[in-house]
Amino acid sequence: MIAIIDYDAGNLRSVEKALLSIGEQAVITRDADVLRKADKVILPGVGAFGVAMEKLHQYGLVDVIKEVAVSGKPFLGICLGLQLMFDSSDESEGVEGLKILPGKIRLIPDSEGLKIPHMGWNSLNIRPGAKLFQGIEDPAYVYFVHSFYLDAENKADVAATTEYGTLIDASVEHENIFACQFHPEKSGDTGILILRNFAAL
Repeated sequence: MIAIIDYDAGNLRSVEKALLSIGEQAVITRDADVLRKADKVILPGVGAFGVAMEKLHQYGLVDVIKEVAVSGKPFLGICLGLQLMFDSSDESEGVEGLKILPGKIRLIPDSEGLKIPHMGWNSLNIRPGAKLFQGIEDPAYVYFVHSFYLDAENKADVAATTEYGTLIDASVEHENIFACQFHPEKSGDTGILILRNFAAL
């Protein structure tokens, strides 16, 4: 069973629907015991970094998320979920993230001809051997919606990058911990295969 963390941060149902479409059992929950018992856990999200961290604290989810992340079970952050896994964000100065992995979330710089937010399909440069991208040809096209991007401290954790005004760390893998800045649940067949790969871990 795959648990999807519910902290009022959007895109929960679309992630659930995508998992159900590939035959996985999925539950949307903020129950700590359910999260501990799940085979895998997903932290999705759309919205603002500071508000999201406030909600995670409000619902008592911060400690159980950190517990799950170090437990060895597969853990996946999606979009805002990826951003929350790191130290801090330019979007919400002074707000600490979950600090599961080291790195900072930065504002995509202004660049002539590029609109912010970065919204739509973009290509990935995939690191050979990345577990989430098994069976996916490089470059792969996936769907992004974001104004802030990950600058990971440990570049060895970066599983895929994209270019949008700057080099963006678009996906990370560290032991049992995975994250995608893009939305696999909105990325067609490529995204479905990414979710299948996660479910098969």
